[in-house]
Amino acid sequence: QVMLVESGGGLVQTGGSLKLSCTASGRSFSWYAMAWFRQAPGKEREFVAGRDWNGETIDYADSVKGRFTISRDNAKNTVSLQMNSLQPEDTAVYYCNQNPPDARAWGQGTRVTVSS
Repeated sequence: QVMLVESGGGLVQTGGSLKLSCTASGRSFSWYAMAWFRQAPGKEREFVAGRDWNGETIDYADSVKGRFTISRDNAKNTVSLQMNSLQPEDTAVYYCNQNPPDARAWGQGTRVTVSS
């Protein structure tokens, strides 16, 4: 069974940085496009950043372009999200998953809170 475990969230002030990590187990994600998603309180889950298996295609939501960087280590089955210049509107629970997402694979997410 696929398991995705996100970590690295926390409380940070406006303008601060955090690095999120996602570790996959159960099967290799090396050949899959992977992405980060987030869900803010009272809102739908949304796409944040995605990267295909070999890094040739990298996409970001307009709201995070220039501030967030997605990376992956296929050998370690991990995906990371470096988040800089965090803003209060980045407050959300962050999840990783395939892209498009596998509904059976959602993990618990990691909470990011940005204080103003």
